[in-house]
Amino acid sequence: MQVAQSIAGLGFSDTESRIYCELLKSGPSTGYRLAASIGKAAANVYQALEALLLRGAVMVDDKEARVFRAVAAAELIAALENDFKRRSSVALEALKRIEISAADDRLYHLKTTGQILERGRAMISAARKIVLFDLYPGPLELFHADLEKAAARNVFVAGVTYGDAPKLQITHLHSHPWTTVSQRWPGQQTTLVCDANEYLIALLSSDGKTVLHGSWTDSPYLACLQHTGLASEIQAATVAESIPPALRSLGLLKANPPGLRRLLGMGQKAKSRPRRAGKRKP
Repeated sequence: MQVAQSIAGLGFSDTESRIYCELLKSGPSTGYRLAASIGKAAANVYQALEALLLRGAVMVDDKEARVFRAVAAAELIAALENDFKRRSSVALEALKRIEISAADDRLYHLKTTGQILERGRAMISAARKIVLFDLYPGPLELFHADLEKAAARNVFVAGVTYGDAPKLQITHLHSHPWTTVSQRWPGQQTTLVCDANEYLIALLSSDGKTVLHGSWTDSPYLACLQHTGLASEIQAATVAESIPPALRSLGLLKANPPGLRRLLGMGQKAKSRPRRAGKRKP
């Protein structure tokens, strides 16, 4: 059943998934025998088989008592990938013809890691003058190739990294040791500001799979504020040794103010919060 569920995620119905898996396991079969094997009505099985034929998942012989055979899994997945790429390309070209609306000066929430990744890459790709960043190890690994490409087209790229960051051919600074940061900050931070025109801020879970907080805006006012703050942080890191000790402790991680302790507490509560039991179907 778990195998059938895995290919249901590719757009197959439950019946289609079970039929395909049964054909792979047991070999060629008639629709009547398949209905008996998976415990479904024959009419539903034949309807599902027609759908599988249209998607190229099964083959059928030309005899009167039609026998169906599953296409090899590798062939099916390759065909589905090619079909998806083709349809995606057609859709993209159609969507490009829609006029892009002007900036609306709002702050939008991003809820998935896919949104964070693609929005960040689009921002870096669109940058023409300057990209500033504050990236923890996980996000830096995701974005470092995009940052390199921006620097290669003469965009000024500067930021803060942590621990043993990959060697980048851009201006960058190592800030706090990663061991210190990982103990004080409830996840993996992503901060990008591009051309002081738009910014992306996100806090990912420690494993990088969940978005705890995420926002993006193309408000020039908010982006300029973020640019100023991040630029100041980068500049301060270059002269950290000349700053009086009392001022050095103003940093968020060293000062450990109440707001940071509250944020850490929120993260710990989210980790320990029990999952609600799903309702059982009658």
